[in-house]
Amino acid sequence: MGTAVPHDRCSMDVSTLSTLFAVGAIAVAVLVAATAGLRLAAVWSRGAAVWWDALVAAAGPSALWLGGAMAVLATAGSLYYSLGAGFVPCELCWYQRIAMYPLSLLLVLGALWRDRRIVRYVLPIAAVGMALAGYHYLLQQFPDLAGGTCSSSVPCTAAYVWEFGFVSIPLMALVSFAAVITASLLAVAHDRRS
Repeated sequence: MGTAVPHDRCSMDVSTLSTLFAVGAIAVAVLVAATAGLRLAAVWSRGAAVWWDALVAAAGPSALWLGGAMAVLATAGSLYYSLGAGFVPCELCWYQRIAMYPLSLLLVLGALWRDRRIVRYVLPIAAVGMALAGYHYLLQQFPDLAGGTCSSSVPCTAAYVWEFGFVSIPLMALVSFAAVITASLLAVAHDRRS
């Protein structure tokens, strides 16, 4: 048996983990934007259409797993922030959680059962969650817009995390919902070609 390492020496601090989450969110946002850009370009360019077809062929079969992994990671991140870091979620955070948590289960079950029809439930939930996260991020950018939207004890305009001068928890949620939508649409595109 080795010597036990005290808990505080082997765990990452909130700042380090937030930076890691922020870098991941930026990377995922770039991939989502590139995928959307490629899809739009494929409408007008034959070369882009070939690349789009290759992406659908490569990512389509595992797209539900990718979306499920994103939803599970976002769920775990939100639980870490509230249970591990002690951040009290605001009202809009709760609504985003209400949208994200079931997506974890739906996407993983859909991938396990190889049931692509699950996307018809995933897309509306993810779209609502994305809209809520976008609105929440907007309130953080422009606090005067809040106008009593959330309670004063846990304001929606407060940013527990603000990495690189723009990445907050609602922005990470927005990117997560966008990634879930992108993965779901890749799954649908793959099914249409099969």
